[in-house]
Amino acid sequence: MVSIYPLILCGGMGSRLWPMSRIDQPKQFQPTDGPDSLTYFQTTVQRHRGALFHDPIIVTNAAQAELVTQQLSEIQVSGRIIGEPVGRNTGPAVLAAALSILQDDPDAVLLVLPSDHIIVGDLNTTVGTMRAAAAKGQIIVFGIAPLYAETGYGYIIDGGAVAGHDGLHSVARFIEKPPVDVAEDLIHQGTAYWASGISMFRADVISAEFQRLDPQTHAAVSGSVTAAKKTRTGITLNEPEFRQARDEPTERAIFEKTPAIALAMLDVKWDDVGAWSSVYDVNTKCTDGNVTNGDVMTLDTTNSLIRSDGRLVVVIGMDDLILVDTTDALLVTNRKHAQHVKTVVEKLKSGSRAEVVSHPFRKQVWGVIEALATEPGYRLDMILLRPGSTMEINGHGLGSSFLSVVSGQGSYTDERTEEPRDLALGSMLTIDRDTEVSLTNTAKGDMRAFLLSTTTETMQDSFETEEAAPLRRALAHG
Repeated sequence: MVSIYPLILCGGMGSRLWPMSRIDQPKQFQPTDGPDSLTYFQTTVQRHRGALFHDPIIVTNAAQAELVTQQLSEIQVSGRIIGEPVGRNTGPAVLAAALSILQDDPDAVLLVLPSDHIIVGDLNTTVGTMRAAAAKGQIIVFGIAPLYAETGYGYIIDGGAVAGHDGLHSVARFIEKPPVDVAEDLIHQGTAYWASGISMFRADVISAEFQRLDPQTHAAVSGSVTAAKKTRTGITLNEPEFRQARDEPTERAIFEKTPAIALAMLDVKWDDVGAWSSVYDVNTKCTDGNVTNGDVMTLDTTNSLIRSDGRLVVVIGMDDLILVDTTDALLVTNRKHAQHVKTVVEKLKSGSRAEVVSHPFRKQVWGVIEALATEPGYRLDMILLRPGSTMEINGHGLGSSFLSVVSGQGSYTDERTEEPRDLALGSMLTIDRDTEVSLTNTAKGDMRAFLLSTTTETMQDSFETEEAAPLRRALAHG
């Protein structure tokens, strides 16, 4: 029996979980239960390891491929990473993974998994029992028995048992996010299941269905895979080709139209954790009904979610509170208004606020980068590069960057240097705006450096004047 490739989809930001979730570090890459816990993505990878599975395939934003690599290495897992140059929904992402794996394994079976859901229970036994049906050409979607009339989920309507496949059912129809009265009626009928977002099928079957039902997307994605660029982490799809794919989820593009569709039911506790109220619901509560994480103290406080990423947080005399404290942003709301966080995020985006883009302190495969200051015209970061590690400093085309080593030592290369050049304590390196530099720590201890990135030619010119000499000396000496 063929093994199954977990296909983990890592797109989207999860804006309702701001300030934990950011554009550059979205929900799926954030810890599920505090700074020292596994992330949602890592938990998904761990859930599908063992004899039943191959190493995973991950489709993610190309800009987050390094982050995926880092989080895989932390749990000692290898994977095939496919970077998307632009987002095109789950349909093109799934097809890209299928076409990529078919180059190496024509019999591949894919198990499509969202990267940011919480699942408690035995999912893999059901997956294993459905493997034979998938290998024979069925496209299987997995449903969850609904607990209440949720209007934010899609529903799958059971069409009856499929002969010859124990536990497999036909699909009568799909219903996407019904109003509450329709959802209540569906639950009353007893034949409706929440769409979990999990599905399983042969890679060649899903490819053939795309070619039949959406030839434009099939041609675009096929071209983007053929012309993909190899990277240190995997591949990045060709942007001009991939951009031509239709922006559609797999459900609408294929599942609702194919005669090969079938339904299997999962007996697990499941939540897509789409808002802070969901995080509260799925976590273990203390006797006062609170969910706390980090350095938190409560008094006369009940039924609340309180998280701190660092400093002490004290809450007195509150009920139904959501409080999330990060290093640069604090969210305070009540559970009833948790869905409104998305509106705040849109306002932050329109105001070009840095707090919606990235956390100030970010772990990387090679070390850590911490944002110290961001102002119009420049950005100042502190870089910690671990011994033996290499990082890339990319020319962004807006202005030069200036690197100053304040502890340790290393070397660098760029397109102008055939051999690595040394960087000692106090060295100052100017990086042209369109130049990519590889920086390596050649010492036994950590290397620390300031990186000043100018975003306009005016700032670049100002930094190189005699008047800016004190700033250059300050950077050089930390």
